[in-house]
Amino acid sequence: MGLFDRVEQRLERAVNGAFARAFKSEVQPVEIASAIRRAMDDRAAVVGHGRTFVPNLYTVELSETDYERLSAYDAELEKELIAAAQEHAESQRYQPGGPLQVLFSPSDELETGVFRLRTSTARHTGNTGLSRPVDRPAPPQPAPRHTPADDAVEATQLQAPATPPPARRVNPADRPWLDVDGERYPLMGAMTVLGRDNSADIVLDDPGISRRHSEIRVTTDGPHLVASIRDLNSTNGTFVNSERVSSHRLADGDRITVGRTTVTYRAGRR
Repeated sequence: MGLFDRVEQRLERAVNGAFARAFKSEVQPVEIASAIRRAMDDRAAVVGHGRTFVPNLYTVELSETDYERLSAYDAELEKELIAAAQEHAESQRYQPGGPLQVLFSPSDELETGVFRLRTSTARHTGNTGLSRPVDRPAPPQPAPRHTPADDAVEATQLQAPATPPPARRVNPADRPWLDVDGERYPLMGAMTVLGRDNSADIVLDDPGISRRHSEIRVTTDGPHLVASIRDLNSTNGTFVNSERVSSHRLADGDRITVGRTTVTYRAGRR
């Protein structure tokens, strides 16, 4: 029996066990596990050959109160969350973009009992667990409670979470995508940030890349999707076909270089 089953049973039976005493009206571990499963389902993308790609990095933003309380259960909670996410991925035949990782960070914008979940794809993951972010941009305002969003999921114990509507699946073959060392990264959103920080949509493990290095915007031009890349004031710059750019409209086959990493832009099916 896992941590979340034990917590759920203790809460239902009103038993004052260790977690029931610790969390009270604060964020519950079962809520975080459920949010990770929902986020995984919402961001699932079929990339061909029967493979369904999902993010592998999940950053849980907590109020200062919840963050401090969770630190007492860091190792066990992290292990159980990753195990629950792995079990869900296997049951749905999802392929994470790398080793599953769960990170925690505090946010002074969140109230006790509310958390925000960020998802991204990291080819190489670093340390897991509780950490204080360094030089991170200010997070956006929290979305309304129990309203699913692409990159933010909030939950509270004050009322039962509503069942999110079925996610509308978009055929990734119609979307532009990036080829990173032979791996395909569909550009499913209107904006995709490349960088070294965990808040980036595609995390690249390269010391020459800034935390938030550049962004790719996908817009419509009549019946077609077009993309442009913009440098986010990075230290080492963004290059397209060996030329440094501040902003540039991308064409199929363009080679984008950030740090020591080169990726190829593909326009997708037209």
